Amino acid sequence: MKKKKRDNTVFVGVRIIHGAFFRRRRRLLHDSLPLLLSVIAGCLLFLLSVLSFLYPPITNNHLHLSPFNHRIGVDVGSKLENEIVFHVPASGGSAGRDIWTSRQSNFYYGCSNASDHFLTAAVSTHPDRYLMIATSGGLNQQRTGITDAVVAAHILNATLVVPKLDQKSYWKDKSNFSEIFDVDWFISYLTKDVEIIEQLPERGGKAMTPQRTRVPRKCNPKCYLNRILPLLNKKHAVQLTKFDYRLANRLDSDLQKLRCRVNYHALKFTGSILGMGKTLVERMRMKSKHFIALHLRFESDMLAFSGCYYGGGEKERKELGAIRKRWKTLHARNPDKERRHGKCPLTPEEVGLMLRALGYGNDVHIYVASGEVYGGEETLAPLKALFPNFHSKETIATKEELAQFSSYSSRMAALDFIVCDKSDVFVTNNNGNMARMLAGRRRYFGHKPTIRPNAKKLYRLFMNRYNMTWEAFASKVRTFQIGFMGEPNEVRPGRGEFHENPSSCICESSEASARGDSKAEIQTSTSQTNDVENSTDSSEVDEQFTEDDQDWPETDYTESDVRIGRKGLPDGMDLDSGLLKSEQPVLEEIFSD
Repeated sequence: MKKKKRDNTVFVGVRIIHGAFFRRRRRLLHDSLPLLLSVIAGCLLFLLSVLSFLYPPITNNHLHLSPFNHRIGVDVGSKLENEIVFHVPASGGSAGRDIWTSRQSNFYYGCSNASDHFLTAAVSTHPDRYLMIATSGGLNQQRTGITDAVVAAHILNATLVVPKLDQKSYWKDKSNFSEIFDVDWFISYLTKDVEIIEQLPERGGKAMTPQRTRVPRKCNPKCYLNRILPLLNKKHAVQLTKFDYRLANRLDSDLQKLRCRVNYHALKFTGSILGMGKTLVERMRMKSKHFIALHLRFESDMLAFSGCYYGGGEKERKELGAIRKRWKTLHARNPDKERRHGKCPLTPEEVGLMLRALGYGNDVHIYVASGEVYGGEETLAPLKALFPNFHSKETIATKEELAQFSSYSSRMAALDFIVCDKSDVFVTNNNGNMARMLAGRRRYFGHKPTIRPNAKKLYRLFMNRYNMTWEAFASKVRTFQIGFMGEPNEVRPGRGEFHENPSSCICESSEASARGDSKAEIQTSTSQTNDVENSTDSSEVDEQFTEDDQDWPETDYTESDVRIGRKGLPDGMDLDSGLLKSEQPVLEEIFSD
């Protein structure tokens, strides 16, 4: 009996101890469960952060994606097979050429003197004919108008009145001719070519009232003689309105050389603009022996006008779409098609990658001529990462120094024009007026390197760049850019716009002629590009995006377009209104500079 009682006591004791132990265990587990979950969650977060650091984000945003290292391959276990590394080097590497000068440039020079057959102003000017023009657009578009106005006055044997600058367009710059250009120099330099006066003379004690009219775009000499000469003979003073690209691209050699004398010699900026421009150039030279000037042209108005898309999502579409609605005559465009055809400006990052591939390292100093870049610093960040020595007139000059220019867009554009002209290498990101004018000027004064992206070919390369090594990418860039580097004879004479390719004013030195191999070498280089990449030639150059093409809805002039009507006036001209009835409203040109 005692034994049985003792066994029961032991059994009860064990049960009590067992129950106490498991109750404590359950309580401990219950109390520590939140802490355990927190530890597990922390480990998972740490693992995710490590993975996100090792692998770059996947995104289609072309504006902001800028990895210097990008790996592509197939993960098989712990081994990455077929690995491709796109690593952008800091240095430009060996480009196999002098990146700061043009080949063969020493064998060519600008030549614009008149021939012995060219009539001087003293012989040709009619005493009672006065031609006035009203320019259109920004600084460089107005420059083309001024240049062509001198030639038009010579064709008409008329006295030219100093041109009136556009003060009502997009830029709303109130500057007159003498506030941007040295008017005395302009008149005196052209004394032998065209008689120029500052204002219309009085007749009978009263100011003359000019007859206002407009000529078609690309109007040739016969067009001027048929359309404008009858008006000059009748009214004695005629003002041609919206005078931009109103003279034929192809003229005889003497008239083309007159264009060059005006553009490259007679049109000189005022002393204050030249002085500030010289200061900016000197400050860039203090920073580096060589520098690049980049006309970035990546402002919101430019992107809206181009109809291109850069991966900014619905925000970009809404913002640029709203700007585009300002111009009712613009047609809807397919952004992908525009970019495939090379009609979209490169992003700042793409410009930087192109330059690195062409041999320019991160120690190169870049002067950027640009307005407010779309996307601001976030858009510029990849370019600045590639080229940290990044400057503009606002960063190398004080607000006080720029104060006399900052309220006038044309004067600020003139400062950029000077720095870009004096740079060792000029890079343009579109084919607008400033790009054309500077390209022609740099050809005329020594063929200084002028790089224009071969956007049609580069587009496909940029899209596929992470599927190749940097070395393969850079090699293709250099191949595609042959013919787009500002070398002599890149564009056949007569092709393209004359202000960009002033072939009539480029002469070949006797040394080059004696060697007889300068043109052949360039043609051979171009031929190699054609064989490899399906014909990169001047016809493709003409397909590149040009701002001015959008401002040409009018019918270009042809000789069959002119028939002399009643009273010696051309058919289709309304003498009272002074306008051509056949003309359609012209889209305001705001994208030229």
